[in-house]
Amino acid sequence: MKVRFGASRGKIRTAIALATVVTSALSGSVSALADGNSIGSDHWGVITRNTIGSPVAALRDGPFVTGIGSRPPYGNGSLGIEVANNSTTLPTPSEKVDFGNEVDFYGNRVRDLTHLGFHVFQTGENVNYANDRNLPNIRIEANPNLASHPGDTYTTLVWLPPAVPTDRLNRWSKFLDATVLGGQWFLSGNELSPRCTQASPCDFTTLKNGLPQATIYSVAVGKGRDNLWVGAVDGLRINKYVYDFEADGVRARRVS
Repeated sequence: MKVRFGASRGKIRTAIALATVVTSALSGSVSALADGNSIGSDHWGVITRNTIGSPVAALRDGPFVTGIGSRPPYGNGSLGIEVANNSTTLPTPSEKVDFGNEVDFYGNRVRDLTHLGFHVFQTGENVNYANDRNLPNIRIEANPNLASHPGDTYTTLVWLPPAVPTDRLNRWSKFLDATVLGGQWFLSGNELSPRCTQASPCDFTTLKNGLPQATIYSVAVGKGRDNLWVGAVDGLRINKYVYDFEADGVRARRVS
């Protein structure tokens, strides 16, 4: 996948078109959460209102390399992401992109989320652009629905993945679990401050316990606005399903 930030608007349009050709690995309807809504065939794609600049989030084949972690963990494809930093003075914030689903998880409760995470293709160059935590995020837009914050109807739950071990750079990582004890999450609106802020992140259990009535607007994989990053994500786990990103669409795979 070439790094061509100047031509990436066309790639974004391609990503949107590809995301509408979605197939399911299962017959019949698929639950978004344990008892959630059915997964629509055309509900995954670039969330345009959350995209800044001309980044790329495109369904693609590969990447393939040799040795351990040589191919995508599911199928032959992945979600390729390219986010540039247009500033001449790094790391000034610049581009941003979210690829996700604004329909099928809508209205489900944050407290019902039990399994989250993904596999990532991280490179040594991405580490050099910033640090070993320079990675995409899981982003969950939600209504916090907190009595302590009347009138506050919007926040984003953001997962900060752990560093990928050096022996897994330039290849596919193992599954990165977003729910493990010690994981790092924050709320964009700082509703639980001084806990669960970007300056003082918390684990997922703490985050959920602080938002007992919160409901979901959307779920996405995203990157920015921070540092240049070029790589890929596959096998997005949300509760009982793994979302397999393929060049011809997103497939929902039920976890045994």
